[in-house]
Parts: sequence; structure tokens; C-alpha cells
Amino acid sequence: MNTPIIGITMGDPVGIGPEIILSAITNHCIYNYAKIIIIGDINILNLVCKQQNKKFNLIKLDNLHDASFKEKNINVLNISNLCTKNHHWGKPTSHTSKAMEQFIITAVNLAMEKKIDAMVTCPINKAAMKMANSKYSGHTEMLAHLTGTKKFFMMLAGEKLKVVLVTIHIPLAEVHKKLTHDNIYETIIATNNTLISKFGKKNPRIAVAGLNPHAGESEMFGNEETKVISPAIKTAADKGINISGPHPPDTVFYHAASGSFDAVVCMYHDQGLIPFKMIHFSDGVNTTLGLPIIRTSVDHGTAYDIAGKNKADSTSLASAVKMAATQSLISEEQKRYNLRN
Repeated sequence: MNTPIIGITMGDPVGIGPEIILSAITNHCIYNYAKIIIIGDINILNLVCKQQNKKFNLIKLDNLHDASFKEKNINVLNISNLCTKNHHWGKPTSHTSKAMEQFIITAVNLAMEKKIDAMVTCPINKAAMKMANSKYSGHTEMLAHLTGTKKFFMMLAGEKLKVVLVTIHIPLAEVHKKLTHDNIYETIIATNNTLISKFGKKNPRIAVAGLNPHAGESEMFGNEETKVISPAIKTAADKGINISGPHPPDTVFYHAASGSFDAVVCMYHDQGLIPFKMIHFSDGVNTTLGLPIIRTSVDHGTAYDIAGKNKADSTSLASAVKMAATQSLISEEQKRYNLRN
């Protein structure tokens, strides 16, 4: 199979994005499984090289046709020309924030045009997005708008555990109001489809977590399981999906991490992310389901407090690149299989 071309957006120019990119190239050998295009600002990357006393062969690209994937070359599709004289790590400006947004827009356009096989995003900052007068509140909302996606879902994925969220960034007190049959069912369908098409699972085993302690215990601790969650599970099972639940949230993640399930559908943000980050704090990957393109991301933020200090861990980025490359290859194999049959 052809080695996929992966576009990595540099993220917030004053965050840890620039340094974890160079660190991932140096320490994790990401060129072994992908052809890398950095979508960002070569001035900032050169600044990191200078501060860390490292030498890289950074190639400034005006378009992808000029990319050279020879060993030791680092291709940078240069989107902005930020001034490094007044560059302060951890302190975003309107200029750095606007550049951050443009990196993402460029990558999405390239992915939609099939000029790159997948995109991997370094972290951005929501407050910085506001500073740029952006109409988006974050990565996922921007990706959905730019690709015309109405239904999208967040999966956090690692080797041992994968979780998908029915609700994401809403107050805990609002969660039960957002748990509808359709929302849960659509999350199950997206999870099943992604495990097949992007992770190569032939008959994915999906567990659904309950909302309440002990999954409600026959409505002793709540009735969402019987009124909403169980009917959605039955609808999915009737469609032939290998699914079970609702499982007590205090045990289902242990069983999933032990290999009993391929993914757990979770009712709210922290229900899924707390157990996930206990296991995959360094190497976890955020991947968006439902998009017409492949997008993975680090599962951490901009870490302004350590930006520019060469302390950031690039393991999550390396894992995100590897997952994007794997998803791309599996997707291509699925397409060829469908054509043959």
C-alpha cells in the first residue's frame, strides 16, 4: 500500500504544538508510517530549533507540489509569517490566533480535495479563538462546519480502551435532558461504522454505559436506563449491531480495557474521559466520527505554562499520526474490497 500523506496542523503558535511536532519527528519516528506535511509557520518552527539547539532540514512550501519526502526533509506548508522578535510563549495575540485558525482551514480544504489522506491537529485554545474573532468555539465545530457535517461524535482511542460520547461539553445537570433515543442510537451507529471502516473490526463489540449508579438498579437510582438507553440499544441490536448494556459504569470500563469490548458508548464527558485518561494519559488520541475526512488529534491542550521549555510530551501526537495513517490505509482497503464485491 502507498504510504499515506498526513497533514499536521501546528496548533496554537504560542502553545506546545510546534515543539511536539519536532519532538515526534525526532523521538517517535513518525516518518516510518506516513509522509508528513506540517501546516503552519516555518518562522516559529525555526525559532524552536534555535531555542533547542537542534538542526532540521525545514523546507518551506508554497504548495504541496514542491514537497520532498526524502529522508531528513521536513516539509512545511507555510501559511503565515509570524514575527519571532515579539513572540512570547503562552501569550496569544490576534495574529497568532488568526494564524492558528488558518492552519486548520487549510488542512480541511486539502483533505476535502484529497490532496492529503488525513489531518492531525495539534492543540488550540478556545480563548485564543475568540481573540481572532473566530465564529468557531473549537476544532470540532470548525471541522463540522467546513465539511458540511451535521452529526459528529467524539471518540477517545487507545490500544486498550476506546470511548465515544453521547453528550460532550455541557453541564452535568443538563446531561439527562440531552439523552434521547435518537442521540444514543446515532452515537452507537457512528461507533459501529467507524470501528469497521477505520479500525478494521469485522463485528465490533460495543458496550453502552448506563447513566446512573448500577445502571439504575431497576429504577431504584433513576429511570433513564429503562426509558431511553435500553430502547436505543434494542433498536441498534435489531439492526444487527453486536451491542450490550446498559452496563454499570463502575465496571464496564474495566471489562472493555481487559478486551471484552471494542468500545464503550458513554453518556457524558467525564464518564468516558476519566477512565480513558487513567489508562491513556500520554498516548490517547481524539478522533472525530462522522466527518467525510479522517481527523485525529492529541487529547491534551496547549499547555501554555510549559510552552517553549522543551518539556512537552509528544507521545499523544505520535499516536495520533499513527492512528491517522492506519485509518487511511484501512479505509483504502475497505474501498478496494467494496469495489471488488
